[in-house]
Amino acid sequence: MADDLKYWFPAKRHGWGWAFPVTWQGWAVLTVYAFFVILTVITLSPIIHPIRFLIVLTLLSALLIVICWLKGEPLHWR
Repeated sequence: MADDLKYWFPAKRHGWGWAFPVTWQGWAVLTVYAFFVILTVITLSPIIHPIRFLIVLTLLSALLIVICWLKGEPLHWR
């Protein structure tokens, strides 16, 4: 039962936000995020499609933040 409560993303020691993942699930999420960011850079040129590029990166980043919020340690200023 203790493993069910383990956070994927710990809070940073100083400041506000999350640190690098501490579980394989967190690393998997970060790897998938990086893969899709690279795929976006390759398929949507920021010079040719700047608005689409920004929208896709914003959505990917928002999804990462939601996952960190749900599976990460609660945030507070340290």
